[in-house]
Amino acid sequence: MTKEIGITVKKSLDFSDWYTQCVLKSGIADYSPSKGFIILRPYGYAIWEIIREILDEELKKTGHKNGFLPVLIPESLITKEKDHFDGFLPEVFWVTKSGDCDLAEKLAVRPTSETLAYSMFSKWISSYRDLPLKLNFWNSALRAEIKSTKPLIRNSEFLWQEGHTAHTDENEANKEVRMILDIYKMLIEEYLAIPTLSGFKTDKEKFVGAKYTTCLESAMADGKALQMATSHHLGQNFSKPFEIKFLDKDMVEQYVWQTSWGFSWRVIGAIIMVHGDDKGLILPPKISPTQVIIVPIYKDESKTVVKQKAYELEQKLKDSQIRVQTDDRDEFTSGWKFNDWEMKGVPLRANIGLRDIQENQVELIRRDTKERFYVKEKELVSQTLSILEKIQLNMFDRAKNLLQEKTRSATTLEELLSVLDTTGGFVSCSWCGKRDCEDLVKEKTTADIRIVPFNPKNNISSCIGCGNQETIEVYFGRAY
Repeated sequence: MTKEIGITVKKSLDFSDWYTQCVLKSGIADYSPSKGFIILRPYGYAIWEIIREILDEELKKTGHKNGFLPVLIPESLITKEKDHFDGFLPEVFWVTKSGDCDLAEKLAVRPTSETLAYSMFSKWISSYRDLPLKLNFWNSALRAEIKSTKPLIRNSEFLWQEGHTAHTDENEANKEVRMILDIYKMLIEEYLAIPTLSGFKTDKEKFVGAKYTTCLESAMADGKALQMATSHHLGQNFSKPFEIKFLDKDMVEQYVWQTSWGFSWRVIGAIIMVHGDDKGLILPPKISPTQVIIVPIYKDESKTVVKQKAYELEQKLKDSQIRVQTDDRDEFTSGWKFNDWEMKGVPLRANIGLRDIQENQVELIRRDTKERFYVKEKELVSQTLSILEKIQLNMFDRAKNLLQEKTRSATTLEELLSVLDTTGGFVSCSWCGKRDCEDLVKEKTTADIRIVPFNPKNNISSCIGCGNQETIEVYFGRAY
């Protein structure tokens, strides 16, 4: 049986299959033999490395330091913050044996690291001089997503970073929460070219154990919402059960104020869903492992000359810090290479043939617009840098238009349901703030409140659930 090459379904006709094909056929990831788990292949990991390096640098600039935490957490430690862990209980993997021997105490496989990190904070913090403590961990987390999985979006194990900080007062913790959210927003919008909505989660949707949760949400091309990053104010909800205390300047013992925040590889899935087309991925230049692919086009008699010119061009671009490579594989035709790199989403392709060499020019093809044009060899570097910047900006503008197209408003449940069923996306509604109404809308529409804006409009219309006149603006959406 011949293996099908390339994306075989249209994005608009079967979004789910299109997405899966993009992930698998582009070389981003593959399925693991264990249900619910995936393997990140070198191409996907290269994207993650670039994103990680950008975020890691920003976190270090703001005084955060990296550490490492083990993956197993004793059950006795977890019960110290029962409400928090009960929220994760259905998703937890447990280790109960070592070889053939039963363990004296069950060990939870890390779903998140609050309980483990904070048991150590209580040892490391004793004075105001130890604060603020600002730690970040690049690791994996495991949650039992067995029934409904989607590569990079919902898996039983995922790569992420989780930050944990402790502060002397609540105001400092508040500032930390918003600073981190701003860093996430900068990364997602300026590097991934995906616009976001920012705000609070409701009490129902906030992180378990948090005083409040802030988050960034984006609209995918199929109309579903995707939570891109979260930043939580934990108050003293963990410092009290874990006895994380310090002596202040007046020698009075106080509990610390804490935050936690996280960002995962699901953003790679978002890049695919927002930017990709029927041919495959379209990667924003700033995070693409290969920004320019050079394809030498030759016949046997011109192979040596054309390849040598391709290598010269590659070096010129590398000297200007452009991530570039030459596809010099003889076993594939030029047309096959074009389609392969198009599927992988490389932002810019440079074709070079014997005639181009004779005319001192290079043919360039943009992945985002498919526009073709010729540039003189001596202008290749400057033109490439300019075009890559234009591609980055164009991709953000197109994604911003998508977000605007998929943001509507509704004043009744019927209208909300109609918008969700037709265009999806985010729907601005008025809400009275009561959990009963939030649950009612969820029951009737399967939509959640994705965002309560930081500065919501008040009393635009009556509550979409109960008709109460005292309301705030919220955004509903169906999510992954």
